Amino acid sequence: MSKTIARWFLEYGESHQNKTNKRIHFICVPTIFFSIVGLLSLVSLSSFLGTANSKYSFFISLASLVIILSFIFYIRLSFTIAIGMLLVSIISLWLNFLIYSSGIIPLWFFSVIIFVLAWIGQFYGHNVEGKKPSFFKDLQFLLIGPAWILSFVYTKLGIKP
Repeated sequence: MSKTIARWFLEYGESHQNKTNKRIHFICVPTIFFSIVGLLSLVSLSSFLGTANSKYSFFISLASLVIILSFIFYIRLSFTIAIGMLLVSIISLWLNFLIYSSGIIPLWFFSVIIFVLAWIGQFYGHNVEGKKPSFFKDLQFLLIGPAWILSFVYTKLGIKP
């Protein structure tokens, strides 16, 4: 029997009880998510589809494929979480496109820097908590973390996850 979203959140929350660790996660989890979308967006799939010279080729990437597969994972758990995570993913992809197209800083460099800094924050938070990160137990928790953060936003807005 597969786990419900409530069960996933309960298990994830077990190693996220400390107030400081939670605050760190509210910043670092979305940052890591954003940086991963940025890095994956640089792996183009457009040449496979014959759209390499399209103005939309940035969006035809490994990031888009992972977003679709993640949506399938989330929709099996919760419709509202799936829609929210899809929206967050699309916004992240679009913001990464803006960084990429601005030319101010290479997207790969920006993404790697914030990825590393956010993981340092995460591990500091878990050191404060005194518990290992959930994904050491099950890699699927890497998908649950962003949804868990979203569930707090939903609760504030009166939306049931």
